[in-house]
Amino acid sequence: MPFDVGYYETSELRKFGFKYVGENVRISKSCTIIGIENIELGNNVRVDPYVSLIVGDSGALKIGSFVHIAGYCALYANHGIFLDDFCGLSSAVRIYSSSDDYSGAFLTNPTVPRQFLGVRFGAVSLYSHVIVGSGSVILPGVCVGEGAAIGALSLVKGDIDAWTINAGNPCRRIKPRSKELLQFVPEIDGANYRGG
Repeated sequence: MPFDVGYYETSELRKFGFKYVGENVRISKSCTIIGIENIELGNNVRVDPYVSLIVGDSGALKIGSFVHIAGYCALYANHGIFLDDFCGLSSAVRIYSSSDDYSGAFLTNPTVPRQFLGVRFGAVSLYSHVIVGSGSVILPGVCVGEGAAIGALSLVKGDIDAWTINAGNPCRRIKPRSKELLQFVPEIDGANYRGG
């Protein structure tokens, strides 16, 4: 068995039944993907090894263009996850669109009938140019504003303001983030970028 199992490329991915696959999309062959028919992938997307993309029947996962998801990330999109253009998730980031109630007032886990659960749910949105550091966790209902940066090992329980740098458990604003990176976007679009 080879050490590098490689990536599925755009032409192969389009045969699997995704809702949409753009150009120059690469997904590692070691990924776990459930709910493929509810997943949209923009242009210039790369999903690295051992990532889990889990979408329930009523959920959706929409990934924009120029998005990178590093190894060992997990996106649980039973109630919707949206990653806008130029987003990046470092290794082992976890994003949840639903979560059990931990108070003890309800039973927990998906093997229990729904009427005994107190599941909290809400779509998660990461707007363009968001970067999330390794090992961070984003909980249901969170909106991360355009250009925000989240430091490694952060726990994101509430919305994050645009163009800010944030970190910690719980995640807190540290300082503003520069918008200088925006100067490169027209150059990439104009050059018909095919990175990866």
